Amino acid sequence: MTAPSTALSYTHGTSATPLLGDTIGANLQRAVDAWPDREALVDVPSGRRWTYRRFGADVEELARGLLARGVAKGDRVGIWAVNCPEWVLVQYATARIGAIMVNINPAYRAHELGYVLRQSGVGVLIASTGHKGTDYRDLVRQVAPDCPELRERVFIGEDSWDALVGAAQTVTAGQLAEREAELSCDDPVNIQYTSGTTGFPKGATLSHHNILNNGFWVGETVGYSEQDRVCLPVPFYHCFGMVMGNLGVTSHGACIVIPAPSFEPAATLRAVQEERCTSLYGVPTMFIAELNLPDFADYDLSSLRTGIMAGSPCPVEVMKRVVAEMHMAEVSICYGMTETSPVSLQTRRDDDLERRTGTVGRVLPHIEVKVIDPVTGVTLPRGEPGELCTRGYSVMLGYWGEPEKTAEVVDAGRWMHTGDLAVLREDGYAQIVGRIKDMIIRGGENIYPREIEEFLYGHPRIADVQVVGVPHEKYGEEVLACVILRDPADPLTLDELRAYCRDRLAHYKVPTRLRLLDAFPMTVSGKVRKIELREEYRPR
Repeated sequence: MTAPSTALSYTHGTSATPLLGDTIGANLQRAVDAWPDREALVDVPSGRRWTYRRFGADVEELARGLLARGVAKGDRVGIWAVNCPEWVLVQYATARIGAIMVNINPAYRAHELGYVLRQSGVGVLIASTGHKGTDYRDLVRQVAPDCPELRERVFIGEDSWDALVGAAQTVTAGQLAEREAELSCDDPVNIQYTSGTTGFPKGATLSHHNILNNGFWVGETVGYSEQDRVCLPVPFYHCFGMVMGNLGVTSHGACIVIPAPSFEPAATLRAVQEERCTSLYGVPTMFIAELNLPDFADYDLSSLRTGIMAGSPCPVEVMKRVVAEMHMAEVSICYGMTETSPVSLQTRRDDDLERRTGTVGRVLPHIEVKVIDPVTGVTLPRGEPGELCTRGYSVMLGYWGEPEKTAEVVDAGRWMHTGDLAVLREDGYAQIVGRIKDMIIRGGENIYPREIEEFLYGHPRIADVQVVGVPHEKYGEEVLACVILRDPADPLTLDELRAYCRDRLAHYKVPTRLRLLDAFPMTVSGKVRKIELREEYRPR
């Protein structure tokens, strides 16, 4: 339940269920003991399957292999790989020995890879051999001379991986138990680099307590049990995959289903059908791609009951189709950020369509949120837009090696300042109205792109839309609509778009510019890079 409403934009989640005090390794062992013969992990591309008993044994073997390689508590182990079972094994094995796993974006190239390895001080790097034409081995060779702490490189599927696993024979179960006895749930266990739009990304440092509890509560909120099978086409290197996905699944004895190394709409629906998945994850663009498959209606998705849509604002019309056509009656929207492990707000299983499509839910148990005036820091009355802040077990330990940058976003009261503009309603549900940096100011009027995007999703010829502000000599900024059409052979003109908006939006919100695109520039985690749209299509 949520605490009673007050006049101010503050609320906190309460629950009779306490927070977990486990380390990730101890929590996994509880699942292994409770459900040894249930499936824990299925890799659809390779056909490999793990029961909880086998998964626990393979995690232990890899953990002992890492100990044999001299990985100490607090050492950084990098994982630079696409979605595969080995990624999941590394996640839990590093946690069992108290190492800090460093997630590396599969899209990184030499410059970014080298920065992350140096900044976090990775000693052992575990990587795929390559993906989509990129040779990871070659890129590692290029950057290794400038990464003095990098002492070992392991490539999944090659002899170096087999040697790492084989090294377990030199370490006893007792030695592993001795290491585990030294661990605390408050120890750092993971560094995730946030995708910076300017400069280098920052490494959000997260503890066992941060991410295990967040995964558990996300799973609780969608009602997971050992009966659930969760299809994860979202990348593991991101919180969506490894926290809301993997940790949310294993903390409930459910099954992780990997449909493909990276997102493929047909492979995702095929995995749901073949593995009888009960839950499906995705960012809105993934669900849009699945719904737009020419043979979408041929897939049997009747096993689905729930899932999570997150990562970026979720269009109302897309959510309606997911509920109606994908059988996901209990689908949940989650809101959060890497720095908060990631989820702070989530819709509930029994929420009506308005709450599920018009909000990002209400605060999760054991978390506080408030909406403040971004200039004064004062908590605003309910219903007024301001910056969303969150506090609780989920707030990161800090940015790795960057205390000054940490202090810019986590204040003295341990509130995380999200940079998102939100409205907290009287019923405790929150609406995200935009990013502070994305807000368009036209002639002194504040314009929230999210509002215009939601409206334009209702246009019968528009499949997807992003709204950004671009410079204007007189008004400071003007509104640009970047549109992907349902049928490229049926183009849309700016005059037609403006006519559609004219009687329904205030005049200053009506787009004055239009670009028809085939696709949006995206991050690997599925977020649209609005900064690229602003730069590419600004008036010259």
